[in-house]
Amino acid sequence: MTEHDPAAPQDSVEGAAEDNGPVPILAVVGRPNVGKSTLVNRIIGRREAVVEDVPGVTRDRVSYDANWSGRAFTVVDTGGWDPDAKGLAGSIRAQAEIAVRLADAVLFVVDATVGITDHDEAVVKILRASGKPVVLAANKVDDQRTEAETYGLWNLGLGEPFPVSALHGRGSGDMLDAILAALPEPPPERIGEYGGPRRIAIVGKPNVGKSSLLNMLAGEDRVVVDNVAGTTVDPVDELIELGGEVWRFIDTAGLRKRVKEASGHEYYASLRTSTAIDRAEVAVLVLDAEEPISEQDVRILQTVREAGRALVIAFNKWDLVDEERRYYLEREIERELVQVQWAPRINFTARTGWHVDRLVPALQKAIAGWETRISTGTLNGFLGRLVAEHPHPVRSGKQPKVLFGTQASTAPPTFVLFTSGKLDAGYERFIERRLREEFGFAGTPIVLQQRPREKRKR
Repeated sequence: MTEHDPAAPQDSVEGAAEDNGPVPILAVVGRPNVGKSTLVNRIIGRREAVVEDVPGVTRDRVSYDANWSGRAFTVVDTGGWDPDAKGLAGSIRAQAEIAVRLADAVLFVVDATVGITDHDEAVVKILRASGKPVVLAANKVDDQRTEAETYGLWNLGLGEPFPVSALHGRGSGDMLDAILAALPEPPPERIGEYGGPRRIAIVGKPNVGKSSLLNMLAGEDRVVVDNVAGTTVDPVDELIELGGEVWRFIDTAGLRKRVKEASGHEYYASLRTSTAIDRAEVAVLVLDAEEPISEQDVRILQTVREAGRALVIAFNKWDLVDEERRYYLEREIERELVQVQWAPRINFTARTGWHVDRLVPALQKAIAGWETRISTGTLNGFLGRLVAEHPHPVRSGKQPKVLFGTQASTAPPTFVLFTSGKLDAGYERFIERRLREEFGFAGTPIVLQQRPREKRKR
């Protein structure tokens, strides 16, 4: 069995195309410091989850795309359950039940060098009650000697424990095969859902008016609205007809400043918000026009960009913005939103409905950009002119060139550039900027992947 090497992810041109249908979800659960994040990195094939040798390190982003043996799935790293937390039994049950309910299958990670703890047994009861398929990973099995210590884990009653070393990759292939066997097969009508109602995630800090916006769009109070930050906990799907078509809106709990500062209840609300963004095609980031654009707002933008979703920025409470605030807001937009200048922006007031009707045209514009495809001939004609007029700067006597380009996928537009050497990050940004000037791409991130030509060995 070939082990899964995180340093060598699959990145062929064919693999760049993204399947737009829903993919199965795997929740990774376990006590703190059993190596969940290291194992997540092993599964997803890249070092993305934060790893620290400290119990209870939580992450800003908890959902990751993974692919094994040609099958795509989403990995949700749930963070460790702190044994010293107050109200332990209640918090373990509440948090584990929400995480497990979200998933199609569960990877339960235990530390083989420690064995079964009371904590593990408490979680096992919840996993059994859920009825979800469970794969048991015995982590930190770095050699043959340690493997013998995994036999005692049969006593958990979850079936065969898979001995793995998240650090070294030992046994990860067999574990991944077991995960695929536990996850449901993608339904054949997955592509059909892509053609259904467009999925819109309403995201933003707590108390910026997300639920008020949804209520205004729906024409009735379907979502609990209170002037207390964080009233909404679970995403609420609403089918709403606007502009002659049906849209699926996902209202989400307000993303906290940092997930690690949240209590267990808020932590999982944040987790579900990340999942809502992954489920959506377009994210509407609602900002309070009265308040300065914060680091928190920018972090949410980054989450949307990393997920590859189309984006609309909506400034709420515009009726309360005076001339002075408008002046400073323009400066904040130039400074804080410079990375997403391509996103359509609207100003509205959810409370009164003023200019809410501008949302649909902005959504349509973002979706059109998100799904834009350029023919290979048109793209290479554009690249040829670009390189001729603005060649790459010479670096250490070398001047890399773009030899050929192709659009591997849409949603988001993903381009693969075959080059004679690695392009500077600045030149890559220049290409993206010119792509937008030439072809639009309003409302969508653009992904550029480089394939530098390898030198032949003599």
